[in-house]
Amino acid sequence: MIQFMRWTGSGFAATFESMTLPADPPLHLERIDASRNMWRYYELELHPTLFGEHALVRTWGRIGAPGRSKIMTFSELDAAKRAFKRLEASKRRRGYFVPS
Repeated sequence: MIQFMRWTGSGFAATFESMTLPADPPLHLERIDASRNMWRYYELELHPTLFGEHALVRTWGRIGAPGRSKIMTFSELDAAKRAFKRLEASKRRRGYFVPS
């Protein structure tokens, strides 16, 4: 649970509000092809934002390296989940898998 203060026109509100994180766990995928020296990972996570939106965080790169990240925001949770599933399906078609 995350707690934060809300900004009103005259300052911060004295009460805290809480929001809960979505129940979906982050997804970690890998693509390994030793003959091509390919050791890649791809991660997808859904997070709420402080403004009531939903963020889809994508992180990718070479296994063992920090990689790159991109954040996409959506006003509705259903739209964020559809984008999550679309990206997951795309990566699985390209050979990414969940490591055991």
